[in-house]
Amino acid sequence: MVFSSHLFLFQFLPLALLLYYIVPMRGKHLLLTLLSYVFYGWANPLFVLLMLGSTVIDYFCGLLIANRLGKRWKEPIERLRTKSEGGTRQRSQRIGLIISIVSNLSLLGFFKYFNFGIENYNEIVTALGWDGAAWETFFRITLPLGISFYTFQSMSYSIDIYRGEARGIRNFIDFACYVSLFPQLVAGPIIRFQEVDDQLRSRTHTLDKFARGVALFMCGLAKKVLLANTCGKVADMAFEAGGGGSALDAWYGIIAYAFQIYFDFSAYSDMAIGLGLMLGFTFPKNFDSPYLAKSITEFWQRWHLSLSTWLRDYLYIPLGGNRLGGGRTYVNLAMVMLLGGLWHGASWNFILWGGIHGGMLAFERAQGKTSPWRRMPGWLQMVITFFVVCIAWVFFRAPDFNTALGYLGTMFGFGDPRPGSPLIEGIIYQPYYILWMIIAAAVTWLAPQSWTFTQELTWRKAAWVCGLMTISIVLLTTQSFNPFIYFIF
Repeated sequence: MVFSSHLFLFQFLPLALLLYYIVPMRGKHLLLTLLSYVFYGWANPLFVLLMLGSTVIDYFCGLLIANRLGKRWKEPIERLRTKSEGGTRQRSQRIGLIISIVSNLSLLGFFKYFNFGIENYNEIVTALGWDGAAWETFFRITLPLGISFYTFQSMSYSIDIYRGEARGIRNFIDFACYVSLFPQLVAGPIIRFQEVDDQLRSRTHTLDKFARGVALFMCGLAKKVLLANTCGKVADMAFEAGGGGSALDAWYGIIAYAFQIYFDFSAYSDMAIGLGLMLGFTFPKNFDSPYLAKSITEFWQRWHLSLSTWLRDYLYIPLGGNRLGGGRTYVNLAMVMLLGGLWHGASWNFILWGGIHGGMLAFERAQGKTSPWRRMPGWLQMVITFFVVCIAWVFFRAPDFNTALGYLGTMFGFGDPRPGSPLIEGIIYQPYYILWMIIAAAVTWLAPQSWTFTQELTWRKAAWVCGLMTISIVLLTTQSFNPFIYFIF
């Protein structure tokens, strides 16, 4: 079930909101948990059992850690943090943390990387001529929706309690609600437990919060239907032609993909945050105009903030961050981004995508504040950063490594145009697509962010949002192309 479907918009969401505001406060989390399981299990009910199993394990691990860290469940966070920083860890605490991390990573590793591992193993033994060593499998593992997101969320619960940055939850339903909350379950943003700890215990429901949530949801739907879907059609046609178009076609296609993935994912985040507000939750912002970045370092301070801060706080800093000298800092940056690429997908393309970003982060770090880069005009820094990001997007979008290399070759004039390609026939240059590409560029670099736009609602803003919502719903009835890219991660 996707947010931009008629099933969700006109059946699931209205019913969910109606029931949520009818039931008393003590029953809201149970209702949200059940609704979230229906939402998640709509495609495959077996996925719910997997998530439930992960939830049970992390809940009991949290109990194990919290009972040792502070006997009183309402103990102030400041006191828990002091105990955590200055005290000695109990053996049971460490066991609870290890079980949580190992179980989540094992779950993620098996379902996401089993097929990838078998394929690479077979390729290696075939190349070495060990014909009898190849591993024949009679099944392929199906990737459960959103597993990359909810495993990271579950781990953050155990880690935050262990560090003294959050209190444990005694009520299992409250924790199950946190893990399964349908607004951000399938494609984020990744909500860390410390960010909603207090909200799970007590939160307010106001008309202003609900109105902003509706506005954010409408803005996200408009970005998805009007911009992401249209730019996605251009990108798909360009990549389907592979290296068969001209350099102009290839650049046009990758820029279209850059717009598609930004509007697709930021739209989902807007809708998720908006839905959270309708339910009384305040989730953090996940995008901050990333294509305005003047360096790759700044890009990751603006793109998918919930993932970049998660990797920073739970991986980069524990590895040593920048505290162990320049060489170790560069290694840590590269390692974190390689793992970030692998988190996105089980493919060498994603690893290379992460490697490009990790290499650029290390390079920019090595340049320091005296870098000639910093003396360039700001607009030129922005153009060069967007150029590097687009080069990396080729590996993110292409189905395999050879296709990515062929597409890059076409971008730089080394392609072999094929007669009869839909690109040659000019489909992607129809006025309809050109107009929406121009609008996408204008929104990317000139328009205010949805987050900022909805902070103070006026009647004029409300009219704009309602107009966009109406157009989006009308177009939604005519569009057959309506994927969410991050659903596959």
